[in-house]
Amino acid sequence: MDARAGTGGAPSPWSVWAALLLIYVVWGSTYLAIKVNVETLPPMLSGGIRFLVAGGILYLLLLARHGAGGTRVTRRELAACVVAGAVLLVGGVGMVMVAETRISSSLAAIIASSIALWIVILRLVSRERIARATVGAALVGFGGVALVVAPGAGTDASLVGVLISLGSSVSWAVGSFLSRRAPLPRDPFLATAIEMLAGGVILLALGLATGEAADLDLGAVSGRSVAGLAYLSIAGSLVSFSAYVWLLRHVPISKVVTHQYVNPLVAVLLGWALLSEEITAVMLAGAALIVGSVAVVVRRESGTARDAVEATPTGAPAEVEAG
Repeated sequence: MDARAGTGGAPSPWSVWAALLLIYVVWGSTYLAIKVNVETLPPMLSGGIRFLVAGGILYLLLLARHGAGGTRVTRRELAACVVAGAVLLVGGVGMVMVAETRISSSLAAIIASSIALWIVILRLVSRERIARATVGAALVGFGGVALVVAPGAGTDASLVGVLISLGSSVSWAVGSFLSRRAPLPRDPFLATAIEMLAGGVILLALGLATGEAADLDLGAVSGRSVAGLAYLSIAGSLVSFSAYVWLLRHVPISKVVTHQYVNPLVAVLLGWALLSEEITAVMLAGAALIVGSVAVVVRRESGTARDAVEATPTGAPAEVEAG
């Protein structure tokens, strides 16, 4: 069915809300899916499989649609995709998967929601002019991060897991920030497919190098872990990313970035309801400060809003700004 309505070709309201609800729910639920995935599957090996499957399917679809000529990239573009895949998918998503072997999906989602705030810091370091209100909102958000990750915050979370999760957020922010200047392919789908393939290969190599394969007991792998991996590969990467790109092309960016402060709320609710994860008052207070500050940041700063759109560490890479 054609989602457009009217002579002007504008998308119908129902199609816009359907796409928004898709990325709200799917990207919010990926933290839960990761937690289920790493229950019996090694994080880096399964992350590598996830991105090789998603990237491979996407590349084959592009190849079938555009032919070999339409999927050709220069060496410079290929190198940029590999670097972006390493920083975004290995440093960002892969480390979230590692972190969730030690911390709850709810805590991982709350920490990840601070990515837009890290991008504000990167913009300051690069000497961009930023409104004081934006900087103030970011500082309030980092106060929320401190509440959540501080020892004695009311949870028994692993300090190593918290630090890995923080590192993954910084890595994703750096990758998103630098990707705006990188010579990536103009087609965002092609850039994403190559990044996924590169990130998947690197994650597999890291998993093998760290002995994950030797420690894997295939007989102990649960069906729900396999289902979680399949969900991450197809729904979390392919389906929701397609809806995301469609939204960027058809609705104001200020509406698209609302997923940045809905996704963590969905993740926390699902972790509590389906995995019986502990949600403390301190965590809720910290989450409220982070989500509230992100909402202020992405609404006040158009540049930050574009960067915040890229902050989707459990979904797909987001070099969609140009498309």
